[in-house]
Amino acid sequence: MVEEELLEQEFLERCFQEMLDEEDQDWFIPSRDLPSGVGPLQQQLNGLTVNDNNNADEIARKSSLNPEAKEFVPGVKY
Repeated sequence: MVEEELLEQEFLERCFQEMLDEEDQDWFIPSRDLPSGVGPLQQQLNGLTVNDNNNADEIARKSSLNPEAKEFVPGVKY
């Protein structure tokens, strides 16, 4: 009886581990799945810069949004 329980537990652990291994194969893991070194995507990311606030101020002036509007909260009805 105890031996059967141990065998069943071992079987379940193996099944669980196989399931985790299969799931890992489905996930995209950059460190594992991308070639090492700097790729084109990394080069693009390195070339990005943050715009200064002047541009943001200009966008805010042209905006048609209502600054007095209530803050949107998902699931809340007004």
